[in-house]
Order: sequence, then C-alpha cells, then structure tokens
Amino acid sequence: MEIKFQTELGKYYKGDSTLFSSTDVGKSIEGKVQLILTSPPFPLNSKKSYGNLEGEEYLKWFTELAPIFAKLLRDDGSIVIELGNAWEAGRPIQSLLHLEALIGFVKKPLAGLRLCQQFICYNPSRLPSPAQWVTVNHIRTTDSFTHVWWMAKSDYPKADTDKVHRPYSKSMQDLLKKQKYNPGKRPSQHNISPKSFLTDRGGSISHNLFEMEAMDKDRDPRLPNAFSFSNTQSNDYFLRTCRERNIQLHPARMPEGLASFFIQFLTDPGDLVLDPFAGSNTTGYVAECLGRKWLSIDTKDEYIEQVKIRFEDPLITEFSKRR
Repeated sequence: MEIKFQTELGKYYKGDSTLFSSTDVGKSIEGKVQLILTSPPFPLNSKKSYGNLEGEEYLKWFTELAPIFAKLLRDDGSIVIELGNAWEAGRPIQSLLHLEALIGFVKKPLAGLRLCQQFICYNPSRLPSPAQWVTVNHIRTTDSFTHVWWMAKSDYPKADTDKVHRPYSKSMQDLLKKQKYNPGKRPSQHNISPKSFLTDRGGSISHNLFEMEAMDKDRDPRLPNAFSFSNTQSNDYFLRTCRERNIQLHPARMPEGLASFFIQFLTDPGDLVLDPFAGSNTTGYVAECLGRKWLSIDTKDEYIEQVKIRFEDPLITEFSKRR
C-alpha cells in the first residue's frame, strides 16, 4: 500500500483492496472501521476504463470480499454498497448477476453479515440504457436506478434517523402551523391519534428511496417520499476545475448526497470510514467535510489528481471551521 494523498483526517492509498486486510495498515484498523461505504465496479457485460470483471468471475471476486470487509468492521459497524443492474450481452433481458452478487455477499460463510435494509437510488437524468433496446428497438424502458444495500454484523448497528430527516412537505408544514388534522381510523386500519403529527421534529423520517435531483425550497420533490439530492452539480468546484485542467472525470462517481446520507446516518464525528474502491474519492471528501476519519483505496494512479482537486475545494475550509 502506497500513500498517494493525505489530510489531517484521512489517507488515500494506491493498492489492491482485496489484499488490504493482510497489510500493516489493514491489520492496524482491524475491528475499528465504523462504516465501509463504496461503489465497486458493477457486474457489466462490457469492459470499462475503471476495470470490471464479468459473469462467474465477477461473482466469485465480489462475494469473497465479504469476510475481508467484515473483519475490519467494529461490532456495531456497517457496510453500504451501491451496485447497478446487469443485462445479458446482446439480449434484451436483465441478468441476475447483480442480485446473486449481493445475496452471495450477505450469505458468505465466516462474514456473519445480515441485510439491514435495501435502498433504491433513482436518477431521472440517467441516459437511456441499455441503448440498443431502449432507444433503437424501443422495447425496454430506461434503466434508471441502482441498488444500495446496507449490511452489518449486528441486528442493531449504530444508526440514527434523526440525523438524516427529509425536509417537511408543504402540506406537513401547513399542518404544523394549524396544529389540527382529522384523526381516527384510516382505510388501512391504522388508527391516527389526535396528536400523532403535531410535534415538529425538524423533518420527516427518511424513506429508503433516493432521487438524484436537487430539491429547492420552491419545489416539492418529483417523488414525494424520496430523499432528494443533486447528482449533476455542473458548476461545483470539482467538476469545474477538472474541466479547466483537461482532466478526464471518473465515469462512475458516487453522488456526494448518497455518501453524505449514510455517513451522517451510520457514524458520528471522529468515526472511521473506509472506501475500498474509492475512485476520485467522493467518500473521503464527504467524510472530511463531516469530521470523520477516512481511508480510501484504489488501484489506479490516474485518479490521484482528481482526489487532490476535491480537497482544494474552499468548502473543505468552511467545514473545518465549523468543527
């Protein structure tokens, strides 16, 4: 493992994450990681620049990560993995490979993991895919979401939904102002008491559905129960600077909003967050902003300049002053 970049709170290593636990660095954090948050190469049927395996080779590689990661976790720690759908090569049918990989990961012997909850990350701006069947033949709809699985070694890992509330809808804001609504039994057989919804808790409990689109104060989310956040951020410092320096962006960056949600939800300031497939290091950047320690790993040198740009962002300084 070679350190390529570091800050006060974290380090970015070049190396093979499958061998990390056997290194001195890996051994030093065994049982100390609060959250492993990552988006590994997806089970695609074509090669991408960031590297990916195919078919049974992918399945074997992915499931063998489970005991490696579990060994690094604290007893109340969590693993969160984002994984996209897979399609059969040359055929208009979905592969089961992504589901087999996730199920195999959870059920891997010696890992001792369980699935705490599944989340769906919906991207309404995603390009039509698979293109052959969506835009050419017009026989399939756009594949517009990824799976996010939250796993842990315990039934009760550290978690706090009060730290990740959704903004109240306009109707809920009006209800809180009026302090009045119609209680009683609903068609669903739920019995709503006269005071169930009159306490302002700072926001609504989040649902397990993310919408990758910014929600401003003047617009309700496209999906009313979704936790909305921006994925494009076309004018943010990172994207703007990469373009100015003619640096080709990592093609599969984790949305900052997704990383922020789970880091706040599943960790406290000072906890250690690990991303074993870091790419341009969204996880490390967000962890730094939120006052968490972090370690990131990737095999490619070409992403180092992007990592450095992230930490040149003036927002880092602003967040540091707040801590």
